[in-house]
Amino acid sequence: MRSLVISKLLMMRFKRCRWRLPVNNYDNYKSTGHHWIGDIPSCWDCNRVGRTTYVKGRIGWKNLRAEDFTDNGPYLVTGTDFDSGKINWSKSHHVDDERYDEDPFIQLEKQDVLITKDGTIGKIAYLDDIPDRATLNSGIFVTRPLSNDLYTQRYFFWIVSSPLFDEFVRYNSSGSTILHLYQNVFERFFFPIPSIEEQKLISRYLDKKTSQIDSLVEKIQKKIELLKEQRTSLINHYVTKGLDLNVEMKDSGVEWIGEIPKHWTIVRLRFLCDIKTGGKDTQDNVENGSYPFFVRSPNIERINSFSFDGEAVLTSGDGAGVGKIFHYYVGKFDYHQRVYKFSNFKDIMGKYFYWFLKENFQYEILRWNAKSTVDSVRLPFLQNFPMVLPPIEEQENLLLKIDSIDDRVEKLIQRLMNKIEILKEYRQSLISSVVTGKVRITEDMI
Repeated sequence: MRSLVISKLLMMRFKRCRWRLPVNNYDNYKSTGHHWIGDIPSCWDCNRVGRTTYVKGRIGWKNLRAEDFTDNGPYLVTGTDFDSGKINWSKSHHVDDERYDEDPFIQLEKQDVLITKDGTIGKIAYLDDIPDRATLNSGIFVTRPLSNDLYTQRYFFWIVSSPLFDEFVRYNSSGSTILHLYQNVFERFFFPIPSIEEQKLISRYLDKKTSQIDSLVEKIQKKIELLKEQRTSLINHYVTKGLDLNVEMKDSGVEWIGEIPKHWTIVRLRFLCDIKTGGKDTQDNVENGSYPFFVRSPNIERINSFSFDGEAVLTSGDGAGVGKIFHYYVGKFDYHQRVYKFSNFKDIMGKYFYWFLKENFQYEILRWNAKSTVDSVRLPFLQNFPMVLPPIEEQENLLLKIDSIDDRVEKLIQRLMNKIEILKEYRQSLISSVVTGKVRITEDMI
């Protein structure tokens, strides 16, 4: 059954989508004199934030501690609460009434547009709803039009969500990474301003079209997750049950493994390889170093030294990567002092060892530790980890099948990821074209 499901997924073909911008222009255009905008329709205005917009951020409150929060009361919005153009109120902390009241100029209102100015700057949120009173920490601007006849807040949301604002931020970074968006800089941001009616059309159009794009991206992401789950299930089946559906089975004696082919054995990991930890720390990495440097994250760093040359499997010994990060490598490399290296394999092929450990380690580690998050893995646990051991010839056949499946799934996932990138690029191009008037929005387009 598993083979059937994944085979159908693997046979699916996704055509490269051809997304094109609508063709509907204004009669005449004029230059704005700002390269991040370019030309806009002659009937539009262009003005800067400082002349059109109320901008306010809190002074202080940068490093609040747990004792500063309350179990209920007004919400305190921080940069971590931003989620896809909205505020995730379930993640927000609460503060007492006294803290809320001390600065009435940043008490949030419905339809406010929020922009992060510290950390990951330029995250945007539109407050379509506020469940209770709410205020800000020091890392966020609240923005509102100085007059309702200047622009609608939803239109301004799309302006600051567009590549125009990204380009403005890059332009003001002076070749370095901006760590803070200063208010006097933000107030120099010029943006196009059509009539209020056109702004409403633009907002309705972008609400609809971006929602469609986002929905399609979400569906593709779910397909990717399904492919990964099916791949994991199928590989796990191969390394514990084999390829022969009619082979006689026996109880393995390990609950999470279940039955295995009768002629296979269960062997403790310590009898199949050598286990060692590295001697380096993360700070020993060297940009563009000569050799791979395996640390406690999925990313492989570089270094100018090597302490091993050969075939090895590596996994994180502590931190967030426990039970999740596995590498198979052949060649010269170095590794972190809390990374385990398995090498000098006996009676088991290194690549088969990698696949079995990668797909099954999580089951034993969660059984061994009742916590949902395991902070570290000790050597005795690794030494006693049960490995399913087929004969070498069967290991070779299994690897041919597994590598084939893995390669095909990875190629399909990459095609799906490429499609997501195309959709995201189209989304940004659409927003930019619409808010600069390169595409004229009419009622019949919504």
